[in-house]
Amino acid sequence: MVSCIRFSHTQQQNDTFRKLMSKQLKLQHLLWRAGFGPEAASWPQWERLDESAWWPKLKANAVAPPDYFDLVDNAVRGLLMGLDELGKMERKNELSKEQKKQLKQQSREDLQSLNLRWLDEMVQTNAQLREKMALFWHGHFASRNLNILYQQQLLHIVRTHALGNFGDLLRAVSKSAAMLAFLNSQQNKKQHPNENFAREVMELFTLGRGHYTETDIKEAARAFTGWGFKLDGEFVFRKFFHDAGVKTVLGKSGVFDGDDMLNILLEHRQTAYFITRKLYRFLVCEETLPEERLRRLGDRFFDSGYDIMSLLDAIFTADWFFNMENIGCRIKSPVELWAGIRRTLPMTFEDPGGQLLLQKALGQVLFYPPNVAGWPGGRNWIDSTSLMLRLRLPHIVAAQDALELNPKDDDDQIMGQMRSGRLQKRLAAGVNWQPLTDIFSAIAETEMLDKTARYLWQTPVANLPQQVLQNHTDQSNKEQFIKTAAIQLMATPEYQLC
Repeated sequence: MVSCIRFSHTQQQNDTFRKLMSKQLKLQHLLWRAGFGPEAASWPQWERLDESAWWPKLKANAVAPPDYFDLVDNAVRGLLMGLDELGKMERKNELSKEQKKQLKQQSREDLQSLNLRWLDEMVQTNAQLREKMALFWHGHFASRNLNILYQQQLLHIVRTHALGNFGDLLRAVSKSAAMLAFLNSQQNKKQHPNENFAREVMELFTLGRGHYTETDIKEAARAFTGWGFKLDGEFVFRKFFHDAGVKTVLGKSGVFDGDDMLNILLEHRQTAYFITRKLYRFLVCEETLPEERLRRLGDRFFDSGYDIMSLLDAIFTADWFFNMENIGCRIKSPVELWAGIRRTLPMTFEDPGGQLLLQKALGQVLFYPPNVAGWPGGRNWIDSTSLMLRLRLPHIVAAQDALELNPKDDDDQIMGQMRSGRLQKRLAAGVNWQPLTDIFSAIAETEMLDKTARYLWQTPVANLPQQVLQNHTDQSNKEQFIKTAAIQLMATPEYQLC
């Protein structure tokens, strides 16, 4: 079983480790945490940079606003436009049974396309920092919604605000149709308040459990009454459904509405502490959480007015970011693992849809979180079944083999691919080995396994099983040696860590 247990180290040990730590390991550590790992094609350019240029380059690459991924089929768009012309944008019940069926089926297919389009962006973009942070927010503001229009709107929100201001991100997500629909805000009316959104915005999005009361939730739900959306996803405030009375929430009283409620949550320093802790676990280490350090980072985040980039600056430029307990201590999520493999081994697919089945098999399907709390992460990514698939994955890719899955009764999550009990897809991919072989072309064969392991692993290679690897690599020529060594090294427990 993959383990990421780390022991605490003294300051002197960490100082010594950082001095001895190779430039290559530091660079790979940064690229895995602030992105999806090194890209073989651009690795030589990164290696030539001075260490002081790495973080500024990552930031500069992520400055440009993201493109809007518009995957809504013309049939769906035409249906929505037709309803708009009839003045029925808010009356989904006016759809016929056949129209509803058509809308659901096309949305499911378009969601598959959106999933694959975003995955390609994670692999190919230079804006690695933006997409990595967007993946974090995608899990933080988890929303499971089969409406393609709403999901692509929410995705654009998290990608646009991923490196900006958390307050702006919170407000935009809270008013998105995807989140409002997922948490039943359309049913939140003054006569019958629905507490779902009020509860989750406190417990999961801002303060964290234990920092509010049930009365706070009930009062906050009243503040959010009247929040809704039109059929095209546009936010709408229905004043007639809003409770305009006085509410008392978190020690404050007033005639609060939803915007006031979000401001009250942002005024609590606990919100900054909660977000900082969660982000630290995602970017630095899941198990070693120094309380004093987290408090300082949280204070900086709060005092900056929730500037996300300010918090990232503090994390990625700190000496402790390169402490020994923070290197190779995180289990890669399925998306991180697969995106990292694709950045190392550029691929073209005969059927890109096989990647959807792979996500399902590994336990992380984009746009299909298990619940509003998102994916639990950490050791939860690994069980006996998923670990075996992770270890087989490089061989499946190299052999263009079949990927099989016995799905649970959850056709939404496998996006309509269910047929008769067992799913099978070939991960038929043409791999471009040239960028990887170029990296090691000048390396002596006696050093090949060691150098390749240092590139692919974020864990120590001192105990590299040289003889075992020698026995399972093709040494007929240098190119085959590099290819087979890479496959063997990626099919190890060590490669599951970053």
